[in-house]
Amino acid sequence: MWKRNVLIATCALGVLGLSGCGSTAKPPSAEETSTSAASSTSTTSGTKLFTTGAVPSVGGASDLSKEPVVSAGPSPAPTVLTGRDLVVGTGATAVSTDTVKVQYVGAFYSTGKVFDASWTDSGPTSFPLSGVIPGFKDAIIGMKVGGRREMVIPPAYGYGAAGQPPTIPGNSTLVFVIDLLGIS
Repeated sequence: MWKRNVLIATCALGVLGLSGCGSTAKPPSAEETSTSAASSTSTTSGTKLFTTGAVPSVGGASDLSKEPVVSAGPSPAPTVLTGRDLVVGTGATAVSTDTVKVQYVGAFYSTGKVFDASWTDSGPTSFPLSGVIPGFKDAIIGMKVGGRREMVIPPAYGYGAAGQPPTIPGNSTLVFVIDLLGIS
């Protein structure tokens, strides 16, 4: 429970920190990132949110009853949001204004070391998509309930140069495997 609350608070603080750090730099727009990618996933409105491509391997990728195991990613790490659907859900589709119920694992791209997981806390957690880092929000938008998605989140879409000490060092590329369990 404690780790889950820390992740939610950390995500919310990360969004506030990234928006209030005084930097004029911002993540590339969806249009900018899609021009360098061979393919992308889009929402029902057609907005491109992330590219599909090479991501770390995931043990137990299609078994939603078990915690997935993330491996270290190949070098170099992606510089744009990169993801893939491990299981395509069949339920309702998440939009940016939803509150979602998820099960997740968060790991460092370079090592595969888990820094947070709802699987080892008190279980699934719910939160509004408006309260998390941009990469986590974009990972969930367009998912269908019952799906599992793997997402690589570069620093520009995560916690940036500041990180989220002491858990997440600055300029960390993160990997999340997210199971979308519900939408409200």
